[in-house]
Amino acid sequence: MTRFDAADAADRRKLFAEAVLAHRNRGSPFLTVEVDPADVPGVDPGGEDDDGEGTPVPWIQFAEKTFNLDCTDAELDRLKGLLDEFPEFRIERIDRPEEAEGANVRVTARSDASRLGQFLDRALQVTYDLDDDYRAWVTEL
Repeated sequence: MTRFDAADAADRRKLFAEAVLAHRNRGSPFLTVEVDPADVPGVDPGGEDDDGEGTPVPWIQFAEKTFNLDCTDAELDRLKGLLDEFPEFRIERIDRPEEAEGANVRVTARSDASRLGQFLDRALQVTYDLDDDYRAWVTEL
């Protein structure tokens, strides 16, 4: 891989597919994609929300055939709705730690890198209610 970020749907999907292939070829434990803080509603580029508190930037990790992400109940509802577009993907597990306000969700799929890249892009955009031109970074590979 020679680039690690993209800001339009076609480029993001290509980037994500390339990241999945690189992850598989390297045998790395997982890959991580994060949204640019400047593109997250209510978060300034420094990573703080409107109240000055630190707000986690949306991220998704992928390992083998499983996506892992944290989300609120509203975000989880949007993710569940998105799965209608991806019938080969399913929620495998939802954990709700007592010390957290949301849920950790694991979505499994057996698919090619291109389809996994499409899902990753749509999951970030739909789940976290991002604009079409959000920028994402492959931060760990």
